[in-house]
Amino acid sequence: MSHLSGNQRAHKARIGIDYTAAVRQRAGIGRYTRNLIRALSEIDGERQYVLLVAGGRGGDGLGPWPPNFRVRSVPLSDRWLNILWQRLRLPLPVQTITGSLDLFHSPDFVLPPVGHAPAILTVHDLSFMRVAECFVPGFRSYLEQAVSCAVRRAVRILADSQSTRRDLIELFNVAPEKVTVLYPGVEARFRPIDEVEALNVVRARYCLPDRFILGLGTLQPRKNFAGLIEAFAWLLAHSHSDADDLQLVIVGGEGWLAEDIRAAIDRLGLDGKVRLVGFVQDADLPALYNLASVFAFPTLYEGFGLPVLEAMACGTPTVAADNSSIPEAVGDAGLLVPTKDPVALADALGTLLAEPALRDRLVAAGLRQAARFTWNQGAQQLLKVYGAYAR
Repeated sequence: MSHLSGNQRAHKARIGIDYTAAVRQRAGIGRYTRNLIRALSEIDGERQYVLLVAGGRGGDGLGPWPPNFRVRSVPLSDRWLNILWQRLRLPLPVQTITGSLDLFHSPDFVLPPVGHAPAILTVHDLSFMRVAECFVPGFRSYLEQAVSCAVRRAVRILADSQSTRRDLIELFNVAPEKVTVLYPGVEARFRPIDEVEALNVVRARYCLPDRFILGLGTLQPRKNFAGLIEAFAWLLAHSHSDADDLQLVIVGGEGWLAEDIRAAIDRLGLDGKVRLVGFVQDADLPALYNLASVFAFPTLYEGFGLPVLEAMACGTPTVAADNSSIPEAVGDAGLLVPTKDPVALADALGTLLAEPALRDRLVAAGLRQAARFTWNQGAQQLLKVYGAYAR
């Protein structure tokens, strides 16, 4: 029989994690948070975790969880919490919701008040500074202030890539030893699909043509879809007749400053050749990658660029921009082109469409490259970071 009192028993570290994005956002940071924290829950049964969810319970990703994971929801929306904590700077610590904590982690750029607990912050990218022209001025100013403040307060910063790490050191003057690179992973569901019937269901659902180039991302200037449309027009104008049945399919929800995308379609007379599908069901993404002849990712800037790895994991040859973090993700498994050179992009797309041997080589290399990035690996690394501050 143990004679130790509750206070004498070994303390189990209690870690708070802002899980709001995982519940509220289907793509991007939401998917990152869901996958990373789910993988964490599969390898750590010792520490106690409290998942903070703004806006009340509901949505994807809330469970079931192991016994050492608890969800704490607050009826205020994430927008209102952001106003209170970031804009009004209300000094109400997050522990008011979560209870006492030994450590707090925000996977979404900004930090709430955390009292005396150390805080870890994930910064996915600094696009609002590197490509400031792609942001609404008011939103950009807010991010500069809020992220800068959070970076100063955090004891450790997690970056999605070496590129983002360099940006943090250069633009925010962060000490190099304070920033750790934690690469995202590729979910196992992104794989080559041989089930023809399953592929045909998705093809019919979105009325997809037999041959198409796929672009994917939120409709916003940073994704450079206008440049992709320019390149597609050049490809059609300078290719042989075998491009007559080729279409460009762009998948992604409506973002901001997206007018140039539709204007490019009209200006180049590509109505009927370029399709804006909108936001698709997350479960359909593997099939979409598989159905595409080529995946194109001509972004102006990315903190990591996970879609290129998802495409390669599905066996889809890929053309991507040569900037920011993209070379880290692509490695030697895709074709890299200058972002603002639509002719180079068109040539690369045409080459992949026309040369089977090159396609086969890049497909094999892409499968190997994508296999290097797993959520389990990211969770193991995250656990080590947590262990440095909360044992």
